[in-house]
Amino acid sequence: MKRFKIITILFFSLLVSVGCDSDFEEINQDPNNPVAVPSDLLIPGIVRAAQNESYSTFTGGDMGACWSQQFAKVQYNDEARYIPRQSIISRVWNTYYSVVIADADAMYTIAVSENNNNMMGVALTLQAYGYAYLTDVYGAIPFSEAIKAGSEGIIAPKYDSQEEVYTGTLAMLDEAIALLGTGGTIDGTNDILYGGDSGLWKKFASSLKFRMLMRASAKMSVGADLQALVNAGNLFSSNADEAKLIYLGADPSANPLYETIVFGTRGEWKINEAMVTRLDADNDPRLPVYAGLNEDDEYRGKPSGLADVPSDDWNYTNVSALGDFYLRPELPGFFMSNPELKFLMAEAVTKEYISGDANALYLEAITASLEYNEVDALDIADFMSEKSLNTGSQAIALEQIATQNWISLFTQGVESWNEYRRTGYPELEPALEGDLNQIPSRYNYPTLEASLNTANYNDAVSAQGVDNLTTPVWWMD
Repeated sequence: MKRFKIITILFFSLLVSVGCDSDFEEINQDPNNPVAVPSDLLIPGIVRAAQNESYSTFTGGDMGACWSQQFAKVQYNDEARYIPRQSIISRVWNTYYSVVIADADAMYTIAVSENNNNMMGVALTLQAYGYAYLTDVYGAIPFSEAIKAGSEGIIAPKYDSQEEVYTGTLAMLDEAIALLGTGGTIDGTNDILYGGDSGLWKKFASSLKFRMLMRASAKMSVGADLQALVNAGNLFSSNADEAKLIYLGADPSANPLYETIVFGTRGEWKINEAMVTRLDADNDPRLPVYAGLNEDDEYRGKPSGLADVPSDDWNYTNVSALGDFYLRPELPGFFMSNPELKFLMAEAVTKEYISGDANALYLEAITASLEYNEVDALDIADFMSEKSLNTGSQAIALEQIATQNWISLFTQGVESWNEYRRTGYPELEPALEGDLNQIPSRYNYPTLEASLNTANYNDAVSAQGVDNLTTPVWWMD
């Protein structure tokens, strides 16, 4: 018995000595549940959340492409008639705040601890994109006090005016541009946009800043900042530079349009009559890419609206479906495209914000769109031989640029609606039998904001205007 007690004491002492080892914390860490992650591990979740929401048929389709009259619907037509689902209005808000912006903010904090300038720049670019997306569709939003419930205990953040959000977001992009390319690494496996190329991230940040400046150009002086971006040489130079997520080839990692329309067999989203009419009148070779043939072997779009669908006049078989090219599982989800940038640059030259050749930029933009749509080179040459910008009339030139940009933004629903609201082109009629007599100017705020953040919500509405779909946002006034 005495010998047993001695052995027991020695064994316990050994356990204590091991337990007090200096490597205790390292030994007891669970590798499957780390307390901290590298900043680059957050990139895929942010990128996919942003594009899954913006390309969702209920967001980018119903409250984007239907409102800009790229798409029309032959059933379940309330959203196309300007009666959006409030659950989707709330989902956009929640997704961008809780995933895109909050995770990008966390990425920045981790990148600071890593002393990784490149990842700080990536985080700021994605966070800026998230705020820009939200303010463009809602107007005034929480910005300076947003996502601070954990760090500062702010659970009812104030709303900043859209001008304030733009000012703050542009400053984020300036910081991102300054950081990118100055040290640190971006893991190429986790970087599902650019494969770890900090130079391309700088081009994304710079091109996004160009877009934002053009969107605010009716409200603020932008010429010097735009010219500085051109002079710096960090804007998209080709389709290879553009910011896009290339989806994978099967559910559940495919483009949301494929996921819903093909995999989910929800074929009510069709091409709009406004798009077919313009492409057909111009003998545009993108028409057979954008649309399929109907039952009569014709390209036939449906006008926006109409309460009683499907009907003998407008149904699943006699209206053209979206083209197969745009129903591929691998269809990219764009944060910003090269054709859009070139159209904006052509507009900036036309308005004398920057120096350059507006016609050359306009032709480059159309060509880039045709190439993206895999139009045959000979057809591109034939089509482009008849294209030129009317540089003798600023008004006509601006309409040409905006209309071609609208065409090129096909399936980029929210962005096509943004640009239509900004430019007023192409000229579109409100939906037939719509709930409103005009195309919506914004999303209303999520219904919970009025009850959970009442005082700040009321202040925002008082400053911006009544919380409905027809109140213009700041850059539209």
